[in-house]
Amino acid sequence: MNLLKNLKSILLVVLAPIALTACKKDNNSSTGAPQQNSITVENVLQSQPLVESGTFQETGTPALIQPGQSTTITFSAAKGEALSFATMYGASNDLFFAPSNPGIQVYDGSGKPIEGDVSDQVKLWDNGTRVNQKPGATVNHPGVAESKNITEVAGTDAQGNTYLAASKLVKATLKYNGSSTFTLTLQNTSGGTANQTPLSPGVWSVSYIVGGTLQASNPLYTTGQPTANGLTNIAEAGDNSALSTYVKSITGIFTPLSPILVVVYNGINNPIYNVGQLDAGKGLKPLAQQGNADTLAAYLKTVKGVKAVYVLPAPTTKVLLPQIAGKQGGVVSQQLSVNTGDRLAIATMYGFSNDWFFASADNGVDATQKGDISNTIKLFDDGTAINQFPGAGLTQFNLAGTPLKESNPIGAVPNPNGFTTLPDINKIIKVTLK
Repeated sequence: MNLLKNLKSILLVVLAPIALTACKKDNNSSTGAPQQNSITVENVLQSQPLVESGTFQETGTPALIQPGQSTTITFSAAKGEALSFATMYGASNDLFFAPSNPGIQVYDGSGKPIEGDVSDQVKLWDNGTRVNQKPGATVNHPGVAESKNITEVAGTDAQGNTYLAASKLVKATLKYNGSSTFTLTLQNTSGGTANQTPLSPGVWSVSYIVGGTLQASNPLYTTGQPTANGLTNIAEAGDNSALSTYVKSITGIFTPLSPILVVVYNGINNPIYNVGQLDAGKGLKPLAQQGNADTLAAYLKTVKGVKAVYVLPAPTTKVLLPQIAGKQGGVVSQQLSVNTGDRLAIATMYGFSNDWFFASADNGVDATQKGDISNTIKLFDDGTAINQFPGAGLTQFNLAGTPLKESNPIGAVPNPNGFTTLPDINKIIKVTLK
C-alpha cells in the first residue's frame, strides 16, 4: 500500500485564510503589574490514512459466499473517496477479486451519489505467489510457490487458463442510504459458468481524501508490486484475519484544526459559547462549520470584560495539520500580556466534521498559570449542522460540501459517538502556557 508521501497536495486544505488579529481593553478587575506569558497550540494527532474499514462474509459456517449467495458492506464516504475490497476466487490457487485502485467510486463528478450495478468496476487479480492450475474444485491448495508481482487476469492467466470477466462472476450493486452512507451488495453469480467458485470472507476499506488527494490510493494491493500486509492469506486460503488486522492498524482519525481563536478576559464567564444553549449567532457557527473565526473575533472585541483576542493561523497552511507519516503536526504560538485575575479560553474547529469544535471547558483557565492545559479542552457540537461520519461526509464544508441546517443546543460530543471512537483529546490537541 502506498501512503501519501508528497505533502504538497495536503497543504491545499484551507479552512479559511485568517490573518492574526488582536485587541486589548482596559479592565479594572485585573490586578498587579502585567506579566508576560505565551500560549502554544499543537495538532499532535497521529493521523491514519483510512477513515473506515471492516470485513465481510456469509453468515453460515464455513463463511464462504457460495454461488447464488450475497453479502453486504455498509460504509460512509465523502466526494472523491472510494470503496476497496478483496475476496478470494476460492477455486483457484491465489486469485482474488477487487476493484481497480483506488476502489469503487460512489459519487459522480457533480457529487451525486451513484446507485445501481457497478460490477464493471470489479476485476480479477493474480496474487503472484502460486503457479495457477486450471480453476475448479480439483485445484490442489496451496500449490507450487512462485514470486511474481500482482497482475490483472484479463481473460487468461499466465498459464493460459481462461476466465469470464469478473463482472460476470461477481455482481456489485450500490445503494445510497442517505447522509453519505452506502450499502454495497456483492452477489456470487458464478454458478453454472465455467468459472464457478465460492468467494471467501474479505476485507474492505475507505481512504480519507485531503486536499483532493486520497491518503491511501492503493489501500489493499498495488498492481505491478509484490503482495503485502496479509493479502496472500486471502488470495491463497480465503483467510481475511491478517489483512483485517493490518487495515485496522491504519484506520482512525485524520483532522486538521482551524486557526486557533484565543481570548483573554476578566470578570465575565467564557464568552465563546454556552453549553445547553443555541448558538448565539455571534460567529461561533462559521468557526464550527468552516473554521473561520473572523466573525467571532470581531464580536469578542466588543464584549465588555474581554481584554485581548487573537486568531492564530499556521504558517503556509493556515490550518494546523495532524502528524502525517511521522512528520510533525501544525504548531502556533502567541505572546500574551496578562494580569492576576485574567482568564483564557480557546476554540478551533474539528476540521473534518460538520460543526464540531474544540474549546476550553467551563470558564477557561487562569491566564497566568504555566504548563500543559490540554486536559481543560473539550469537544463540542455546535448544533447548527446535521452530523455525518467525520472525514466521510458529503456535506462537510472542508470536504467541498454544504452543511445541512439543524438547530440544537450546544453540547459535548460523546465518545464513543454514533460514528466512531475518537482518541483522547490530549492526543489530538496540545495546549501549553509558558
